[in-house]
Amino acid sequence: MSPIPSQSGPDSPAPPDGAGIRVLIAEDEAALAEGLAKALSAFGFVVGVVGDGGAVRPALAAGGVDVLVLDLGLPVMDGRAVLHALRAADVRIPVLVLTARDALAECVDVLNAGADDFLSKPVAVLELAARLVALVRRARGVERVALACGPLVLDTLRRQFTLDGQPLELPRREYALLAMLLARQGEPIAKHEIHRDVFGEEPAHAEVVELMVHRLRRRLGASAVRIVTVRGMGYLIEAT
Repeated sequence: MSPIPSQSGPDSPAPPDGAGIRVLIAEDEAALAEGLAKALSAFGFVVGVVGDGGAVRPALAAGGVDVLVLDLGLPVMDGRAVLHALRAADVRIPVLVLTARDALAECVDVLNAGADDFLSKPVAVLELAARLVALVRRARGVERVALACGPLVLDTLRRQFTLDGQPLELPRREYALLAMLLARQGEPIAKHEIHRDVFGEEPAHAEVVELMVHRLRRRLGASAVRIVTVRGMGYLIEAT
């Protein structure tokens, strides 16, 4: 299975900057591992590859790895066992798991086991790169009292948005969604992630995310901030 190549064009999102980020890919499918390594290297990542689960711990112990891309179906030691062993040993490196199918039960299982994120195969390289950058950024503790995107500013201590210097009052869930987009700006966020983080286990209509995005777009109006739909990937916020 080959990775889905990134697409270029006037409407394509800007490629993530992976400069200097060191990635270890644990994947036994040689063609896929080679394709991912080549594609991520083009974004500036420094990539290493191992082909079985037993090689992961020694590679991490050697140092020089910022984030792990972990396939579940590894020989010698499968991905779940690797993940459990890492977390049991308090190895806190960010882990993005590759799953063979987009099954909710499997995704919940790997997140509960200690994974930080997951992607289903076939892998879209642009999305993988963006998620890896975001994982490393969060792991390095890049937190700010104020988050900003152009004239939109969130004071995280006061939990107050301002737009063009004026208070922007929002209902609780719209606040949560806009804060999520702002904290991860430049990274498309999938609808299922938004639904999970904003609503949790609470039942909600399938269209509720689209409705909230529509309302936020109206609130942002003609300002220099917009919420963009990235086809097949989700939503992101940007300043124009």
